[in-house]
Amino acid sequence: MRQHCAIKHGILKEFLAEFLGTFVLVLFGCGSVAQTVLSRNTLGEPLTVHIGFSVGLMMAAYVAGGVSGGHVNPAVSLAMVVLGKLKIWKFPFYVMAQFLGAFVGAAAVFGLYHDAFMDFTSGILSVTGINATGHIFASYPSRHLSILGGFIDQVMGTGMLVLCILAIIDGGNIGAPKGVEPLAIGLVIMAIGVSMGLNCGYPLNPARDLGPRLFTAVAGWGMEVFSTADHWWWIPVAGPMVGGLVAALIYYLLIELHHQRDEPEKPQEEELEEEEDEDEEDISLKDKYEMITMS
Repeated sequence: MRQHCAIKHGILKEFLAEFLGTFVLVLFGCGSVAQTVLSRNTLGEPLTVHIGFSVGLMMAAYVAGGVSGGHVNPAVSLAMVVLGKLKIWKFPFYVMAQFLGAFVGAAAVFGLYHDAFMDFTSGILSVTGINATGHIFASYPSRHLSILGGFIDQVMGTGMLVLCILAIIDGGNIGAPKGVEPLAIGLVIMAIGVSMGLNCGYPLNPARDLGPRLFTAVAGWGMEVFSTADHWWWIPVAGPMVGGLVAALIYYLLIELHHQRDEPEKPQEEELEEEEDEDEEDISLKDKYEMITMS
């Protein structure tokens, strides 16, 4: 199997890792929302949703981290490109894998709870109303939230996520022990969920939001998923990208730029040449001293 089926090309392995990692994130995250909504809060509550997304992201990072870095988020990938931690030509492949993984993850949640969806909605899938289920898969704003307020919410929330991720993986900072980084990142999502989830449910991830939204559009909810709330759909796509970019620049300018860098070690050949030069200088000084004493 390894000889005939193992993929040799690096970008394909990274593509599959990002796909599977994002799938895991959406399956656990949206699955926790589905269980809460479809059980009418008898088998879930806001805290269980926070746990679902936090553990989902942690497991996604464990699944994909050793192969692709476990970005599972275009905003994170963009930040890595800006900081030179990801080659720019890989960026489209990462984003495509993340969107596909999120789309398939949403399909898996719908398949898992299909009978519950039909029972809850009587077969009528809608975005608004008392039996609305569109928000299981994608974010929609609270009544009090304006478009500008939603954009700021996504910039700030994603900015904090990316900022903390950069600190966790920064070898020049305290960082996190090897293998514990996904756990720390999961705790960041938990913190964001309990502190910034009121406005629109902290999507913070264009792939995690748009991928499932596209699935709902073709699975029965229709184009209402894009027109609802003054065409809200683009906010959790554009906002996180801006937030990730801003956070990357802030962390670099305020923290990473000021790390003390060790002087690069000189090659052994250069060290030998310097020692030979020093020996020649010592010999020449000795000859001069002998000439002076003899005279």
